[in-house]
Amino acid sequence: MLGPELVVVLGLAIALTAGIADRIRVAPPVLLLVFGAALAFVPQFADVELPADAVLLLFLPALLYWESLTTSLREIRKNLRGIVLMGTLLVVVTAGAVAVLLHLLGLPWGPAWVLGAAVAPTDATAVGVLTKMLPRRNVTVLRAESLVNDGTTLVVYGIAVAVTVGTQELTFWGVSGMLVLSYVGGVAAGLAAAWVGTLVLRRVDTVVLENLVTLLVPFGAFLAAEAIGASGVLAVVAAGIVVSQVGPKLDRAETRQQVRAFWSFLTFLLNGALFVLVGIEAMVAARALTPPELLRATGIVLAVAVVLVVVRFAFLNAAGGTVWLVTRRTGGAPREGHRDRLVSGFAGFRGAVSLAMAVAVPRMLESGADFPDRDLIVFVTAGVVVVTIVGQALVLPAVLRRAALPEDESVGEERRFAERTAIEEALDALPRLARSTGADRATVERVRKDYEAHLDVIQAREEDDDEHPALQRHDSAVALELALVQHKAATLLRLRDSDEIDDLVLRQVRAGYDAEEARLGGITPA
Repeated sequence: MLGPELVVVLGLAIALTAGIADRIRVAPPVLLLVFGAALAFVPQFADVELPADAVLLLFLPALLYWESLTTSLREIRKNLRGIVLMGTLLVVVTAGAVAVLLHLLGLPWGPAWVLGAAVAPTDATAVGVLTKMLPRRNVTVLRAESLVNDGTTLVVYGIAVAVTVGTQELTFWGVSGMLVLSYVGGVAAGLAAAWVGTLVLRRVDTVVLENLVTLLVPFGAFLAAEAIGASGVLAVVAAGIVVSQVGPKLDRAETRQQVRAFWSFLTFLLNGALFVLVGIEAMVAARALTPPELLRATGIVLAVAVVLVVVRFAFLNAAGGTVWLVTRRTGGAPREGHRDRLVSGFAGFRGAVSLAMAVAVPRMLESGADFPDRDLIVFVTAGVVVVTIVGQALVLPAVLRRAALPEDESVGEERRFAERTAIEEALDALPRLARSTGADRATVERVRKDYEAHLDVIQAREEDDDEHPALQRHDSAVALELALVQHKAATLLRLRDSDEIDDLVLRQVRAGYDAEEARLGGITPA
């Protein structure tokens, strides 16, 4: 009964949030949570319950797969030491510190560890959205940390839930075995899923099937890992990194265009829907608490948020000091300075992964009793997400001014280098390719002039000369071509409206015009 209504409401919430967030200068995740909390007052939505397994299977593979596909493997290798430390040791220390705090505040150890694990990981999606002003290296380190620590924290979370529910005994060898199986099995499952996916991609030649394979890889990796008791999150991340390196060598341009559009839209919808649904659950949980319990839960939110920042800063500075001592003796140089640590300390946003874990907490123990403090776990997790996003996002601009990180010109420089090198090698290969394709001399000369003009434009951009004649000619030509394509598209619509061509013809011809317009729009100066 609620299926269609819930889908429509989720879509409206995401659309409204995307439309007004920038205007009122509020982070979209916060608005989505507030929207969900407001929906909980509507009787039809007051009893919405998300199945625990469905939350983890539906949301996490898609969100984490796209993040792993779009991160930089080269930057990960360069900063592997810090990423591993922050993605493994820091998340365990954070979960432990929060668990100790919560136990001191009266929670049993089981729910305390569950809540500590839920709020321990930073969120790759939130980092990507809220830290666009950072240099590439800093963003890559933060996103890679988020991808790695999701796997670690879900292992801690799984152990805490299993022990609390009563399906697992807390022993050294039991925990050690679960950790080894989670990491080794998760990575192995991810590599296997990526290998199977690439094998299939080599053998299919239909764009729809290629897109279907890219959709199945993360979910197949997640399910395979979960089937053997390993970390599905690590499997998804491993598969995504492998596919990001191998996929561009196998698929076609049309497939890559559709994959980018599909995954961008899918993760946008899933991330937004998760925040709204958790907003509903958080409000339902809040209504289940008595006023004194609600006041106590609000205090716990603030206390946990403070502990998260303090622990992160303490760990970063302790790790930085240790690395400095080691590199001082060995003669190396640490990659991170105090300015990087200052920014990283305030960029530990929590988001979708924390919310998914909170909602995925089972409602009953093995004995049939209610899971202790489940409503408190959901409410506090949602509150911590809001506080970290709002508080740290407000502080981050001032921190960036204080840190005065150098501007990152490397992306623009590498892009110009890549374009220049590709064009130069294409010009060198032009005579040979002209002979193999049978192109006449006039066609070859026309193509050569176009490529040489493009080289002149790249040279002008490298010199940062906006008044360069080549750049002005290029911008004028692009604007003219774009206007002509749009005029051709308008002509097509007029022919269709006057019943001179069919809708099928309109779609076929317009598809080529759309690709041309997108290409021209991509090279138009911002």
